[in-house]
Amino acid sequence: METLRAVVLASQELKSPVIIGTSEGESKFIGLKQAVALVEVFREETGLPIFLNLDHGQDFEYIKEALSCGYDTVHFDGSRLPLADNIEITKEVVKISHKKGVMVEGEVGFIKGASQILTEKPEIKEEDLTQPEEALKFIKETKVDRLAVNIGTFHGIETSGEKHINFERLKEIKEKIGNGAFLVLHGGSGIREEEIKKAIESGIVKININTELRIAYTNALKAAFKENPSETTPYKYLPEAIEAVQKVVQEKIRLFGSTNRC
Repeated sequence: METLRAVVLASQELKSPVIIGTSEGESKFIGLKQAVALVEVFREETGLPIFLNLDHGQDFEYIKEALSCGYDTVHFDGSRLPLADNIEITKEVVKISHKKGVMVEGEVGFIKGASQILTEKPEIKEEDLTQPEEALKFIKETKVDRLAVNIGTFHGIETSGEKHINFERLKEIKEKIGNGAFLVLHGGSGIREEEIKKAIESGIVKININTELRIAYTNALKAAFKENPSETTPYKYLPEAIEAVQKVVQEKIRLFGSTNRC
């Protein structure tokens, strides 16, 4: 709730559309219906284009449930599956989603890591990266609207160094698929600003940021409790977490170039 409020406040301040992502785990914690209701309230109250996305959905039945509850868009992550199985399930997700007018994100190329501070950088092998031919085959057969690709990034932030984008692979994918689907960058936290800008110029249209928001939220809470360890009233210390997250979101909105788009 606090993170959602922070994103909406940033969106209001900079007049930017935003996509709110909930993983399967987060949506199970919040509740699918509750997540939809919260976003709808903020959308109606602000008049902003706020879209709710199920991120990294891996269970077909759960995706169906999210659709029935009113999610605006869904992401089926079949990247751990053989390509043929990934295509088969994604086609079914697209079929039921498009009937409801809902956009679908697919994924080819396994993106490692977790949305947290990592003690060591995940090893990214050639077979983990998205293969341009497979991306084209996947898009043609599934008719997905967006494609999440592995171009050298990973989920989370590694403590001893930065992550880097494989721009040669991104170029190869973009040249192969053309305008077949919108390209999505996962693991956007911890990437240098110049690389983010270059990725957008090279064809990336959606960037997922999670870990940096979680770190801002957590650090603000730790600081609040350190300053006043006897405080027990959530509405008195949570505003600091909201403000910290809002600041990061505003920085990302400016970086992505989505200010004054609504």
